[in-house]
Amino acid sequence: MNREELCAQLDDIPIIAAVKEDAALEKALESESKIIFLLYGTACTIEGIVNRVKEAGKYAFVHIDLVDGLSSKDGAIDFIRQYTKADGIISTKASQIKYARRQGLATIQRVFAIDSKAIDNIGNQVALSDVDMIEVMPGIIMPKVLKIIMEKTQVPVIAGGLIRDKEDVISALSAGVIAISTTKEDIWFM
Repeated sequence: MNREELCAQLDDIPIIAAVKEDAALEKALESESKIIFLLYGTACTIEGIVNRVKEAGKYAFVHIDLVDGLSSKDGAIDFIRQYTKADGIISTKASQIKYARRQGLATIQRVFAIDSKAIDNIGNQVALSDVDMIEVMPGIIMPKVLKIIMEKTQVPVIAGGLIRDKEDVISALSAGVIAISTTKEDIWFM
């Protein structure tokens, strides 16, 4: 899956279901969200979790930093690519993003906009990793700040974290982000 395909999937339904447990996965699979962020699992269970997403006709992105039993080495990316049908990965680590892209996986880099220094550095982080998209945390930051980040990075931006209601979704999308990601199940069914 390349950046254009990923963007196309988010055009119709810009809400990404982010799941942290099996019960939430069940609800996410029933939602209209086409993309599922998997924020849990172990090296022993991630293949089955990804398979469930794929069997539902959805796209699976594994947050590799959160899979118990996988390290931050290239071998973790190789494992995901060889033993699961994941469409892509999410990571905070530029080196993992870069390696995953070379291995043909779609990539989303999670970045944290906690202060002006962090915001200034986001452009450098993205340049180092050659990422497909970034997920900015927290997603409820002011639209003005989201616009600054989009100008600095020149890659599609997902707003994630602390998105709690329809107003937050509208605010982020109005700022120009391509999508929002949330664990808030009510938003998956808006």
